[in-house]
Amino acid sequence: MALKHEQDASDRRPRPPHRSVQHALRVLEAVAHHATGITGPELARVTGLPSDQLTGLLHMLRREGYVQQAADGAYVTGETLSRLGSADGNAAALTAKLQRTLDELRDSVGAAVYISRYIDGEVRITQYAAGPEAPAVNEWVDFRVSAHASAVGKSLLGQLDDNGRRDHLSRHKMARLTSRTITSEKVLLSKLATQPATVPVLDIQEYAVGTVCAAVPITAGASVGCLALSLPLNRAHRLHDAATHLNRSAAPVLLSLTI
Repeated sequence: MALKHEQDASDRRPRPPHRSVQHALRVLEAVAHHATGITGPELARVTGLPSDQLTGLLHMLRREGYVQQAADGAYVTGETLSRLGSADGNAAALTAKLQRTLDELRDSVGAAVYISRYIDGEVRITQYAAGPEAPAVNEWVDFRVSAHASAVGKSLLGQLDDNGRRDHLSRHKMARLTSRTITSEKVLLSKLATQPATVPVLDIQEYAVGTVCAAVPITAGASVGCLALSLPLNRAHRLHDAATHLNRSAAPVLLSLTI
């Protein structure tokens, strides 16, 4: 009985976005191989995915424009997949798709949202969506030198191996930015090593007084990235729910990056 309870609890735990993306790619591959369309039952048979999981994936793929449903109910390739899969204009299509996704996520979560990548050994914010009701964090210290203090930086460093983390910290001094900033390399490395992949990384006024943040990994292949959000301190009570929403919304972003 105890074993079943543990198994049920495990089934309810959030899955890393890359797992959902792997399944989504399996569905897209099956759809692409059937130019005239493929039905839901056929997709279940070809992909081997449980019906409830497949239903959720198809809902997401339709919403994001990767597949569409023909008049007879069969699934065919959608406009988004055609754009991102084209060699001509792929970069512009990807940027536009990610920006639309970020804008929608900003509005649904009620916070500024960011995509960050670890490029050539540095933390870079590549795209973001903010607004009057969802102000962006004030970058009062360059994000490239404050990875130890920000949710974005800690999420990216957490996806590197130990040597990669130590190399980064050897190039960027762990300065105290607020009274909550971790400045001990040993403590930070220990926290990064024990951070569960399915749990958002949090920054509770470690980078800036008056701001709280959360970040989740969106690693595509060898490229390390994360999806993050920030909230003013007076909305800190919303951070847990917002971070949970962010985690659930990471798969569409990662799927765009993977395609």
